[in-house]
Amino acid sequence: MGNIQVKNIGKAYKLYSSRWKRLIEWFVPGMVNLHQQKWILQDINFTIHRGESVGILGINGAGKSTLLKMIVGTTKPTTGYVKTSGRIAALLELGMGFHPDFTGRQNVYMAGQLLGLTAHELSHLMPVIEEFSEIGDYIDLPIRVYSSGMQVRLAFSVATAIRPDILIVDEALAVGDTRFQQKCYKRINDFKSLGTTILFVTHDLGTIYNLCDRAIYIKDARLQAIGDVKSVSAEYEKDIKGVSLDVKSIACNVERINNILDEDFLIKAKLKPSLEQEESSNIFSEDSPIYIEIECLCKGDVVLSDPHIGFQIRDIKNNIMYETNTACLKRKPKNFGHKICASFKLVNNLCKGEYSISFGLANEELGNGEFSVILLDQVSPIIFSIYREHDFKWAGFANMRAK
Repeated sequence: MGNIQVKNIGKAYKLYSSRWKRLIEWFVPGMVNLHQQKWILQDINFTIHRGESVGILGINGAGKSTLLKMIVGTTKPTTGYVKTSGRIAALLELGMGFHPDFTGRQNVYMAGQLLGLTAHELSHLMPVIEEFSEIGDYIDLPIRVYSSGMQVRLAFSVATAIRPDILIVDEALAVGDTRFQQKCYKRINDFKSLGTTILFVTHDLGTIYNLCDRAIYIKDARLQAIGDVKSVSAEYEKDIKGVSLDVKSIACNVERINNILDEDFLIKAKLKPSLEQEESSNIFSEDSPIYIEIECLCKGDVVLSDPHIGFQIRDIKNNIMYETNTACLKRKPKNFGHKICASFKLVNNLCKGEYSISFGLANEELGNGEFSVILLDQVSPIIFSIYREHDFKWAGFANMRAK
């Protein structure tokens, strides 16, 4: 129980240039071909054994959700087959298909029966579901008045009310609040320790590192990589690493910079775990240093007399974790006229999770962290993840390095 075998599966959809062609083909099946095939997935093969936790990676549109739907059985593959053993609980879409006009309680009974639970079992489980979901009196109100987070609470509570043999989660927890996400991940880890097979789709590489034993990377409708989390994630992050972003100048003091409002700047940045590494990285272990290399290219005739470069790090909840700039550090960036460069070394005290780093450019320091002109502010964001590779030693937002 809890095994998943995917053999040569592919999924294609028919695309018609007009409704009439669809109708003609429907009336004379097999005699004419008036459509084009769009392959969402092709030649996907893998086996997952009981008790494994596997993360599925891929950019939006790669086919991850389609793959999960074929495993669950809500979508049939065009080619190949899927074999599963045991009871499957899946959160593939927000609300598990709840009916908006029915109450939460009524939807619990409907969704529970679709998961194979009897009405008698659901009656006994209802107090547990209510307690875990924490939606209070909303349980007897129509789903249409629920927030997206409340729908996720109820859906997860129903799907995991009884430990399944296979648990499939498709990014559904992303809209839940942090405390509820923590409850969900604890329950998932409890299931994992009891032998439940887990398939997890998320863009949070930190979660993949901390929850999964193996990873699958889908790219351009095909299985790009499968194996240990570190190697597969490294291949994935090469494709999603931050790229340069052209942005228009942003002015705090329009009177001072009217002559350059129409000019462009280009900021390029790299994050690296070591100075020797050439390529930018988006994954760092706890305690690993982070080296930041920033270049700002000034286009046109703009020459800055006293340029300064800064950066800001935010967590997934948009809290500012750290920010600084060359002026605050009493440093001058390298100024080559049309190219301004700065580098920073960070002592990484961040907790595991996903973060963004954005960059800024200013001119003419006034002191106390103020500038005459802020040209660029919070641009060219790069997403990076911190993962934990050692035994649990600390918790919180930052490592205070107690001794």
